[in-house]
Amino acid sequence: MGTAAETREAADAARAGRGRAARVRSAALRWDTAVGVLLVAVLVVGLGTTDGFGSGENLAFAFNDIVEVAVIALPMTLLVVAGQVDLSVASMLGLGSALTGALWNAGWAFETIVPVVLLAGVAGGLLNGWLVTRVGLPSLAVTIGTLALYRGLASVVLGSDAVTDFPRTYADWTVDTTTVPGTFVTYPVLLFAVLAVVTGIVLHATALGRSLFAIGSQEEAAYFAGIRVKRIKLLLFVVTGLFASFAGVLFTLRYGSARADNGLGFEMLVIASVLLGGVDFDGGKGTVFGAVAGVLLIGVLKNLLTLNDVANEVQVIVTGLLLVASVLTPRVIAAVVEGRHRRAAAGGPS
Repeated sequence: MGTAAETREAADAARAGRGRAARVRSAALRWDTAVGVLLVAVLVVGLGTTDGFGSGENLAFAFNDIVEVAVIALPMTLLVVAGQVDLSVASMLGLGSALTGALWNAGWAFETIVPVVLLAGVAGGLLNGWLVTRVGLPSLAVTIGTLALYRGLASVVLGSDAVTDFPRTYADWTVDTTTVPGTFVTYPVLLFAVLAVVTGIVLHATALGRSLFAIGSQEEAAYFAGIRVKRIKLLLFVVTGLFASFAGVLFTLRYGSARADNGLGFEMLVIASVLLGGVDFDGGKGTVFGAVAGVLLIGVLKNLLTLNDVANEVQVIVTGLLLVASVLTPRVIAAVVEGRHRRAAAGGPS
């Protein structure tokens, strides 16, 4: 009996060991972890090869330069995890900037302008969410349409004019020369860090976050499990519109100029950051850590290439290649791992 018991214990221990090893391999293959490692590698290469890259002034500029994209990437992460997308975010940023300039031109107090701009973002998000959840249109088609709509409204609101001379009391807090004492961290980046922590808690430690993964994985099953699918998706679009309009205010203050074309093309940077961070475009998979690592990687790489006098066209190509790699590589890895599991289950060589 003792020998049999010892044999069972040894077998159990072996199975547990294999399970731990499999979990370690799975963690090592996680794309968001790989992106975090790649971010560290780019930082190390930059520090070792490019003069001035590691200075506090440059790092403050590099991170501050990507802050609006980073802010929008947070709700976009939740949206994509739930199997949706919003391509109108850059246009909402532009509309928020145009409203800020037009109302400032009209003599409004800045403290009144900001809530109005945020309400405009909520309204835009409501329109997107209503068309998706109530009318039943696909989010990709809806937000391609509202991308043009919101940018057109921005042009109507402000035209081709540029409004400047915003109150220095607020503008000074957004520039890269104003940092948290003793650090190279700017106040917009600090705000982004706080929002990232809150978003991470919501996605990974609340019932709402679990609902988002369920909706993205299998929407119909989530509905029959009692999850308020339409209400949650509507809320996600509203929050995304809110963050995008707020990013418009940040962008306007940081550059000291309100224009209808501010943020043009940012939607691709946001999507690239989220997908690069390992958030699955099909929904149901992703982490806030990965999305943050993705946006920081794009920002750092862009800064490093600029310091080395790489043309902007080449930077766009690099971003595009990263986006393709972020979509293709995890699927290749998953296919390889699945093939190995099937061979192992069939008793063949691994």
